[in-house]
Amino acid sequence: MLAVTSLADEILELKKERRAILLAHHYQEAEIQELADVVGDSLELARKARDFEGDVIAFCGVWFMAETAKVLNPKRIVVVPDREASCSLVESCPVEPIREFRLKHPEYAIVSYINTSIEVKAESDILCTSRNAVKVVNSIPADRPVLFLPDSNLGNYVRKETGRENMKIWQGTCIVHATFPARRLAQAKAEHPEALVVAHPECPESVLAMADFIGSTSALIEYCVASPAQEFIVMTESGVNYSLTRLAPEKRFYYVANENCNCSECPYMKLNTLEKLRDCLRTLEPRVELSEDVMRRALLPMERMLAIK
Repeated sequence: MLAVTSLADEILELKKERRAILLAHHYQEAEIQELADVVGDSLELARKARDFEGDVIAFCGVWFMAETAKVLNPKRIVVVPDREASCSLVESCPVEPIREFRLKHPEYAIVSYINTSIEVKAESDILCTSRNAVKVVNSIPADRPVLFLPDSNLGNYVRKETGRENMKIWQGTCIVHATFPARRLAQAKAEHPEALVVAHPECPESVLAMADFIGSTSALIEYCVASPAQEFIVMTESGVNYSLTRLAPEKRFYYVANENCNCSECPYMKLNTLEKLRDCLRTLEPRVELSEDVMRRALLPMERMLAIK
């Protein structure tokens, strides 16, 4: 425990020296969230990245999130603890077929989930997060066809919520949410009959069908905290437990293991550690470096997303 405390003190001192802000996603380890200036989901962190005084952003999440922060802060240094912190959704959606689709089908509006590479964002008309995806798609004229990238479960959820039939949906999935089995959720419901089920829309439709509430990471937290219910089965990455137990210590939260690792953790998110955070503040590496052209082209769809309340 003393070593962790000393390491935390070192990080905070480096943060002060570098005039840095620490942004952490809800899926980070608890000790990283404890040190962060802001803990949030992708949309919250994207907005916070624009609104601080300082020189350095240390983004404790995955690489595409840090790319987003760099586009919104081109003059600031953006670093991440681990360059290998990727995302299965990003990896499922390379930019080349998206460019080809745009050339062949200019009539389509390309809506890209924020879980995409900066190159894919630059080819998009507008971005979205799980929190505002329905609003984003509804903002597009109903007669214009949409290509939704890259999460198929989120895309199917959005199509159902909007009633929009002219949507093509990319077949990417999250290695955490997409592998939550409905049979394990059914078992958890049997074990905890008083618990409400809250689920992220990246989950399979069979899981969403059993949910009492569907929403983004932060929306799930807000719902659990505000609800009079005392028990919840939480169908998202278990890193949210830090915020849930901090904000509602009197309530009980249960998690269901997915098929990939028999756990509910994102292996990419968990690559970041306190040691790596300290080192990236020391060396200002790994650093996000993007061309001016790709940042300029990615900024427009990003700003269109941020303008939607």
